[in-house]
Amino acid sequence: MNSDKNCIRQGRLTAEALKNAAEKLKILAHPQRLRIIEILEREQEVPVHTLIQETGFPQAVVSQHLNQMRRTGLLSARRQGKEMWYSITDPRALSILNCICTHCTEGDFEEI
Repeated sequence: MNSDKNCIRQGRLTAEALKNAAEKLKILAHPQRLRIIEILEREQEVPVHTLIQETGFPQAVVSQHLNQMRRTGLLSARRQGKEMWYSITDPRALSILNCICTHCTEGDFEEI
């Protein structure tokens, strides 16, 4: 049996913890939000216009996704002049995404 510690083996999760986990997974379970997270992981911190340019998504769509991820604590934002800059607040989201990508995307990568 694997001796790695994780939340499942540490004991029974509270209803609140399960609700929180489900909310985070729900937020991450969208291809456009995953693309934004991928860019933020690579660049560390970027302004909104860079996310719009790199994703090709309309400004309203990017803003909506950023606000949803910020409300759940996955991202943080700071104002620099007239622009908002975003970064990943919760690095555990990256751990989740790396597990998912390792499991689901073997060889499915594009050159950037």
